[in-house]
Amino acid sequence: MPVTRDEILGALSRLTLPGGDDLVSRDMVRALNIEGGSVRFVIEVADPGEAAKMEGIRRAAEDMVRSLDGVETASVVLTAHGPAPKASAPPSLKVGRHPTPQAGPAKVAGVDRIIAIGSGKGGVGKSTVSSNLAVALAREGRRVGLLDADIYGPSQPRMMGVNKRPASPDGKTIIPLQAHGVTMMSIGLMMEEGKAVVWRGPMLMGALQQMLGQVQWGKLDVLIVDLPPGTGDVQLTLCQKTELTGAVVVSTPQDVALIDARKALDMFNSLRTPVLGMIENMSSFVCPTCGTESHIFGHGGVVVEAQKIDVPFLGALPIDLDTRLAGDAGTPIAAGDGPMADAYRQLARRFIDGGMA
Repeated sequence: MPVTRDEILGALSRLTLPGGDDLVSRDMVRALNIEGGSVRFVIEVADPGEAAKMEGIRRAAEDMVRSLDGVETASVVLTAHGPAPKASAPPSLKVGRHPTPQAGPAKVAGVDRIIAIGSGKGGVGKSTVSSNLAVALAREGRRVGLLDADIYGPSQPRMMGVNKRPASPDGKTIIPLQAHGVTMMSIGLMMEEGKAVVWRGPMLMGALQQMLGQVQWGKLDVLIVDLPPGTGDVQLTLCQKTELTGAVVVSTPQDVALIDARKALDMFNSLRTPVLGMIENMSSFVCPTCGTESHIFGHGGVVVEAQKIDVPFLGALPIDLDTRLAGDAGTPIAAGDGPMADAYRQLARRFIDGGMA
């Protein structure tokens, strides 16, 4: 008989933490997932400093759950909700320089898969999809990183609710921040708020190279790269210099957006980057007062385009006021419960079941 969620939480409540509390009473168990005899969950702590002291608890929790009837395998991951402790007087780290030469596409240390989320034009909700997909994947038990590669218009610090400058203990490596179970990095965290980035192409390429190669990403199942709109230097550098698993293109269903989405698709094909699928964002709007469904930007255009070019259609996401409010407040809607959180959970499952994450 399969193990139940209550049985697992009951067992974990018997695992005493220093100070007398337990994992359940402190609400530290996240993303509990049961698939047959396989159990996965995340233990979320306040900051990386506390996480470093919790490895013994993690192992004990894994062993305790594995010993339950009906459990064949158990996997427990430690993650930190808060940012890394600020190092005392860290060496300065200059971000934005000319790229260093490299022979060809390189791996990112510790990262199993890298997925670029792109769009042909701005305003289609690509960054919103990126942040919520990252959080939804983390809630499904995946080790997820999020890189905001939109150098001129970084939005992930606001959407993920982080605003502290990452530490650099030696002036060479960068310690990323943690939010909602996701390891994240953005050029917006390295610049003064409100200050414009006025760089030429080589400096953009150098900054991207730094954020991929100098950030201590740790062990990740998937790194999601939120690309800027268009088909410029950042996209070219990423596809040519990094071993990508593939790219996902986000578009609204309206014709004007699809015209530019086709350019993004052509770019990825020209650069020999596999297109893993397309997502239709702002697919419909349901009136919160009367419940009437409207198609403000049209409907189904991305499905037709995906069928035409023979790539998977990964899902349709409605336009939703709560999603916008959650992003502005720094807590992606996928971090909570409700219809939109469920929609992103289903999208995350498609990535997992398809071997993309």
